[in-house]
Amino acid sequence: MKDVYLLKNNGVDVDKSLELFGEMSMYDDTMGDFLDEVNNKVDSLKKYKEASDMENYAIMVHSLKSDARYLGFTKLAELAYEHEMKSKATDINYVMDNFDALLTETDRIIELCKQYLGRTDVESVKPKEVVKSDKAILVVDDSNLIVNFISKIFDDTFEVIKATDGEQAIRCIENDTNHKIVGMLLDLNMPNVDGFSVLDYFNANKLFTNIPVSIITGGDDRETINRAFAYPIIDLLAKPFNERDVKRIVEKMLDVTRM
Repeated sequence: MKDVYLLKNNGVDVDKSLELFGEMSMYDDTMGDFLDEVNNKVDSLKKYKEASDMENYAIMVHSLKSDARYLGFTKLAELAYEHEMKSKATDINYVMDNFDALLTETDRIIELCKQYLGRTDVESVKPKEVVKSDKAILVVDDSNLIVNFISKIFDDTFEVIKATDGEQAIRCIENDTNHKIVGMLLDLNMPNVDGFSVLDYFNANKLFTNIPVSIITGGDDRETINRAFAYPIIDLLAKPFNERDVKRIVEKMLDVTRM
């Protein structure tokens, strides 16, 4: 049996996280998802730091911050937030000087998660086979933790199609020849092709009437929100959100398709 006090005694705010996940089984599954992808995230941070690419560094460290907040890794979330703000301000010196501290805390959390889950190494778990449905929700977010969380919510209701950036999202839409996708949850802040580029694609191809779109974002600045609502989106869901929030916004999108 997993010892939740191991987490609590090491500064993990499990109780706060359960306000999102509702039950420990969902929390544990999501922690496993975090372990499966965190090393790739760290490798990307190293690459962007070494290239002094502060734009993509900010996007990736924002994703790490969101994951940490969801799982109650308070110290890691705070460190990642500072890196996000400094990299957005192109303060390369801060990123360089404080990168080791970010890595040290990330490594501590990785080892803590492995100990809690009883995993001796970080290995990808074969994803569960998707239950086929005649309807699908497209979830676009560069954090697999977020995408997998939403996927579990609708496991028995819809097929959840996953995309980690705007380019993949557009490809999914273009390949949807059977018009299976009935709604899209779209993050705005992603590397490569961002969410606003996807919204522009929808505008150019007049897709909003066929596929309702709602935004999921950790950016709550007024300029970003106003820019998003300049498009005919259904709603905006701010991170962190819980299962009830996700179901509400998806139901709102489906109400549009039923009209």
